[in-house]
Amino acid sequence: MDETRQTGNEQTALWNGTAGRAWVDTQEVLDSMFKPMEDLLVEAVAAGSASQVLDVGCGTGSTTLAFARRLGEKGRCTGIDISEPMLTAARARAEREGLPASFIRADAQRHAFEPASFDMILSRFGVMFFEDSVQAFANLRRAAKAGAGLRFIAWRSPSENPFMTTAERAAAPFLPNLPARRPDAPGQFAFADASRVHRILEESGWADIDLQPIDFACTLPEKELVHYLTRLGILGRVLHELDDRTRTQVIETVRAAFEPFVHGAEVRFTAACWTVGARAPAAP
Repeated sequence: MDETRQTGNEQTALWNGTAGRAWVDTQEVLDSMFKPMEDLLVEAVAAGSASQVLDVGCGTGSTTLAFARRLGEKGRCTGIDISEPMLTAARARAEREGLPASFIRADAQRHAFEPASFDMILSRFGVMFFEDSVQAFANLRRAAKAGAGLRFIAWRSPSENPFMTTAERAAAPFLPNLPARRPDAPGQFAFADASRVHRILEESGWADIDLQPIDFACTLPEKELVHYLTRLGILGRVLHELDDRTRTQVIETVRAAFEPFVHGAEVRFTAACWTVGARAPAAP
């Protein structure tokens, strides 16, 4: 499920096109699968005194709305993302629940936030895709009040996340032109190197930086596995380009490769992640 976000116009096109629509279509499965990460971030909100929260890379709004539920009427939760299809879904969800959440379609790296307007900034898998991560986190720091907390969850390495790389490895013999992964390129595993993440945050002006490895036990229904595999990640981007025979072969081969993760009616895997914390420096 490596939705590698390219830069500039390509990134915008991807997340306002096939990738964005795929995430909307699989919203319920993804929200359930990543619920452990959401719960950890909600705990961080509950443990602090934040009332003005920014959710970076909010997607279809699951985390933003979870923060809004936790804070209630005293809070103001804002989600930011570049994908209009995903934000349309997020706004509809907020309206249905009557939650105090708002959403901005913009790139958090460049958006002109009101300075010192948030007392907590959070993200679940939404910060690994910036064209310039130092610039992005510096922009987020300017949006943070003095002493505001930063907390996000990012993937560790591909080797520690075999579930997330099985599809591309199994499909590779059929897709010889797949581009090689670049470790530091914007994408799912861009923050695999803890020292690089620490350096990005330090150079962008954050203090009290703390990275801790954490493993999440994740599940999804087996009946949803093929839909998940064929809509997201590399297969979601290339299957429509293949002839019918090759497409069928790819799907069958990839599904078979996931058999070690299937336990009856449930698919189980471990998500190897970082939980990262930092703080905006207090005013001098």
